[in-house]
Amino acid sequence: MAKALLVHSDDSVATLVEPASAGDAVTYDGHEVIALVAIPSGHKVAIAPIAAGAPVLKFGFPIGTATVAIAPGMHVHSHNLATALDGTLDYHFTPKPPAPTSDAQEAATFQGYVRADGRVATRNEIWILPTVGCVARTATRIAAQADAALVNESADGAVDGVHAFTHPFGCSQLGDDLDGTRSILAALACHPNAGGVLIVGLGCESNQIDALLREIPEERRSAIRTLVTQLAGDEIDEGVAKVAELVALARSKRSTVALDRLVLGVKCGGSDGLSGLTANPLVGRISERVVAAGGSVLLTEIPEMFGAERLLMDRAVDESVFDGIVTMVNAFKRYFLDHGEPVSENPSPGNVAGGITTLEEKSLGAVQKAGRAPVTHVIPYGACVGGAGLTLLEAPGNDAISCTALAAAGATAILFTTGRGTPLGFPVPTIKIASNSALATRKPGWIDFDAGEVLGHGFDTVAQALATQVCAIASGAATAAERNGEREIAIWKRGVTL
Repeated sequence: MAKALLVHSDDSVATLVEPASAGDAVTYDGHEVIALVAIPSGHKVAIAPIAAGAPVLKFGFPIGTATVAIAPGMHVHSHNLATALDGTLDYHFTPKPPAPTSDAQEAATFQGYVRADGRVATRNEIWILPTVGCVARTATRIAAQADAALVNESADGAVDGVHAFTHPFGCSQLGDDLDGTRSILAALACHPNAGGVLIVGLGCESNQIDALLREIPEERRSAIRTLVTQLAGDEIDEGVAKVAELVALARSKRSTVALDRLVLGVKCGGSDGLSGLTANPLVGRISERVVAAGGSVLLTEIPEMFGAERLLMDRAVDESVFDGIVTMVNAFKRYFLDHGEPVSENPSPGNVAGGITTLEEKSLGAVQKAGRAPVTHVIPYGACVGGAGLTLLEAPGNDAISCTALAAAGATAILFTTGRGTPLGFPVPTIKIASNSALATRKPGWIDFDAGEVLGHGFDTVAQALATQVCAIASGAATAAERNGEREIAIWKRGVTL
């Protein structure tokens, strides 16, 4: 006997939480079906007859079309299910009443660094940002020497670390492409987790330091130092000296703040068939709590909304937000089409191996990370979060690019769900949440939290445990990625290279 999860009473498939052999009884929601073939964990089994050409339902919505007739007990996957996505769509604003969210919980707090502008940081670090890839290694060497010489964890009010975030861009770029690189770096330079920032340039690059500084508000520049390496004597010594100035300025202490001061980014990567059933809806519970408390949640990965975008459009707080979602979704579809690619060129090979068949299925699972919070803002790539509520941020699905965009937009922690696992970490604390207990057991060096526990203990209990861990990490507890030194950025390059 094998167990499966039925998400919605209208669904024609259930998702196995353990593998089934041919002839096994598969139980779901008080019913059972006999598996006609072997079906892996995370994959779908038909629980009702599905005619050829008929929609296959999961989450209560179509996830594609059956390419052949499918009998109950059959494995439903790439061999008999195909996407129905095709190009841009017309949408119409139809206001709906707000959906009920999770019950109110006891007010949560964390120990954060309150900045002069009122924002609250989860870390107090010195960040080194190269303007161009030519000085990436230089920035890394400065960070390593400065961290070893200047960071004293036992000192009262000391900074938490010195980190360089390198990239290969900043030269041989034009127009909007160069502007995008500059916007991301300027936004990172303004992040509250950076108590001070050293901008390291070469001198002859397209991304000139003066132009970058013009995108940084005047009031922030006192916490920024610059270094042009072509003009320096010993650029490493000069860089370390400038970091020392920033360390002296950045000394700060944590204080107790409420959950409304948290800016949370949510992301999934290396998803499997259980991601949309365990980890993503669990994160959705946390998103609802943060928004209900008056905090901010950022959701991105626009191509992984295709097929589920109407769920978000229906939650737009007004018509201007609705129009912003429509414009962003259709523009991203057009971006694919203009490059000769179908809008449905997703899921990844790892997603497919884990049981996700179509982009509709992946998207319906991915948007669960936002819970049922209303959408209050829509912002472009490189922009910063505009206020409380759920914000949709323009960025692709690529893990490194989208998580960098979340951090640049102001996320002070990221909840990152995964069914396959990944070691990657980003500028802000990145909390890795496994969709299944097997992954959490196999990769304890990567994973911070096991969402597979919801299968035995239910969402309410496990959500409370995750909320407690989020507050602990926001208060300074290290994530697995931080312990492993996994701190990266990636910039979205969309233009030509000279």
